[in-house]
Amino acid sequence: MFAVLKKLIGGIVGFFMGIFTYLPEGKTSKQTYSIALSVALMLHIGLGAALLINADFSPKPVAMPQPSMPVIDAVVVDQSKLQKQVEKLEQQKAAAKEREDKRIKELERRAAEAQKKRQQEAERIKRLEVEKRKADDAAKKAKAKADAEEKARRKKEQERQQAEKAAADAKAKRLKEEEAAKKAEEARKQREAEERRRKKEAAERAEQQRMLEQQMAEEMQRRQQARNQQVLTEVQKYVALITQTIQRNFIMDENTMKGKSCDLRIKLAPSGFVISVTPTKGDQIVCQEAVKAVNKAGTLPVSKDPDVFEKMSLINLKYAPEF
Repeated sequence: MFAVLKKLIGGIVGFFMGIFTYLPEGKTSKQTYSIALSVALMLHIGLGAALLINADFSPKPVAMPQPSMPVIDAVVVDQSKLQKQVEKLEQQKAAAKEREDKRIKELERRAAEAQKKRQQEAERIKRLEVEKRKADDAAKKAKAKADAEEKARRKKEQERQQAEKAAADAKAKRLKEEEAAKKAEEARKQREAEERRRKKEAAERAEQQRMLEQQMAEEMQRRQQARNQQVLTEVQKYVALITQTIQRNFIMDENTMKGKSCDLRIKLAPSGFVISVTPTKGDQIVCQEAVKAVNKAGTLPVSKDPDVFEKMSLINLKYAPEF
């Protein structure tokens, strides 16, 4: 009876060690304590009932205590190292995201400034066009006036012999009008030069806008490539976790399995539930035990990121036992 009791107590201790060793990620210490307490109460009640029903109070020979074998918690050590690697990857991912956000904000600020400059330039061009129309109207009126005065000058020229003084005055007036026409011509040339300059600046602004849009497109492409690399890194992380899960549940035989491997195709649900596992190539014995290990686990580690899980819903994994 005491031997049975000893075995039951050893089973309870081993059960609790398994709970704390293979506790899923995300469980808090309070949740762990609650689970352990509930299981302990149930096992103690069952144990008490079994003792009352099958109690045998006759003296039994006392068994000599057996030396306990040392337990090497290798899996826990491996999980600790892996967790540190995961945290390092998460920190690198957060830092990269922060740099990307700053870069995009700077591009958005520059685009807003360019938009403001374009609006100001459009208003300036509109003012120039109004001034040009006014100048054109003034030039037309000046030309019409010049034509009329030229006609009068010719008439006065014909009458020069009759009124030399009037002809001299007309000549002076003509010279003045020619000077005005010269100034008008210079103003016209200046307006044309200004128009050419404005068109050149507009072309330069258009080219700057094109280059800015091209830069933004290249930046978006670079971000997409970075995101794809991030997804691949996450997939590799979870493939390593899945391989470790298989290793924990794998029954090894170094004599028949050393140096051998098996290619597995595993189909997973979003929760990590194993829908199917199929060996595609490899040693038959290793493949049989690997399939058993996956089915024994039942649920494998998967990412909650939809982009990462899309790459993990159907995994082709090469498993080789480690001895």
